[in-house]
Amino acid sequence: MDLRPLDEITSVAPMIDPADVAALAEGGITTLICNRPDAEVPPSHQAEAMRQAAEAAGLEFVYNPLAMPNLTMAAIDEQADAIDGAEGRVLAYCASGTRSSVLWALAMAGRLRTDEIMEALEGAGYHLPQLRGQVDMLAKEREG
Repeated sequence: MDLRPLDEITSVAPMIDPADVAALAEGGITTLICNRPDAEVPPSHQAEAMRQAAEAAGLEFVYNPLAMPNLTMAAIDEQADAIDGAEGRVLAYCASGTRSSVLWALAMAGRLRTDEIMEALEGAGYHLPQLRGQVDMLAKEREG
């Protein structure tokens, strides 16, 4: 598994396997967020299979699929709510981790400085300079 921390609570990863979930729980993950739509994966890795694996391992499971370019404020808010509601560490995953990283960055806009968000993305291996303007815009909207 390729877990990439963004902050003290949230990591992102490329697609995980249901067989990985027990090890994630043993490693301290308490909430698993699936950002990958079912249409992109075989039945063995669709949300229901992942939910069953998560629940069997004692994890909370959130299905917040994102098919670009259908990014909405509802998806951003759902990601933020899942992170905020977690009782421990969170792992969000999609195909490469990019969509999960974008959702995290936009959820953190206004909570963290934009430079901190962009540095966290870079540190996790996601070069997304085009996201800076959206993070700044959301931060300003949330301020006032």
